[in-house]
Amino acid sequence: MNKASLMSRITQNTGQCGGRPCIRGMRIRVSDILEMLAENVSSAEILEDFPDLEPEDIQACLLFAARRTDFPRLTA
Repeated sequence: MNKASLMSRITQNTGQCGGRPCIRGMRIRVSDILEMLAENVSSAEILEDFPDLEPEDIQACLLFAARRTDFPRLTA
């Protein structure tokens, strides 16, 4: 799956979860998935706990986070 397809899985609606990024319009926030991964919860466990999620959704969360941390570097 290409990056554009992955990023299309991340949605933001002002009336849902306070406008925070979610996965495919569901009330599963990107931040929740990222926190679980940071706490060493495996992708398999996350997919078990959230049967509506697909492996590509987790990839999309990681790509979303990576893009949010890509700050331009200023050099002198």
